[in-house]
Amino acid sequence: MKRAGAPALPGEFLRTISREEMAGLPIRRYEGEVHLVATPEHAERALADIREESVVGFDTETRPAFRKGESHLPCLVQVATARAVYLFQLQRLDFSAMVAEFVAEPRIVKVGVSLAHDLRQLKLVFPLVEASILDAGHVAHCHGLRQTGLRNLAGIFLGFRIPKGNRTSNWAAPRLSAAQINYAATDAWACRELFLCFRRLGML
Repeated sequence: MKRAGAPALPGEFLRTISREEMAGLPIRRYEGEVHLVATPEHAERALADIREESVVGFDTETRPAFRKGESHLPCLVQVATARAVYLFQLQRLDFSAMVAEFVAEPRIVKVGVSLAHDLRQLKLVFPLVEASILDAGHVAHCHGLRQTGLRNLAGIFLGFRIPKGNRTSNWAAPRLSAAQINYAATDAWACRELFLCFRRLGML
């Protein structure tokens, strides 16, 4: 049901998505190029591609905590352009200056879900000033939707299901598995796809 005062959306999107509906959607994973940034040269090529964009998908991953009082800081940053997804392992190389540069670039819109939390946590790793940040969940909430997580939004707006399988895997591992790489890339890619969908629908 549409929230009072919320801008109107096309009728097909004025709904929630049930578990049954979600289960009936096709599974989609990112199928494009994924670059695990491993050297300063790789990093420069990644940044050159990112600088060409006006919008990128943005996400982070953190090693899960299973004990009371335990917590960890982000150890992976994912950035999706129109051509590729770049994965920056923060414990592998010092990417602080590079990540800080594009996060602060006002010309590039960084799109994600729950980005305020991600950015707060990243600031505990290195200094960061953000600009042109767009939270897809906030956009959906402003249009009256209550299910604002990435997977629900992908189901409602993009018509596909993103698997959850590797969400609680060890993101601090020196070598990420193929499944982890695909999971991380898919999340960043889906954020960018949501922006493109919202723009087509006139929601921005």
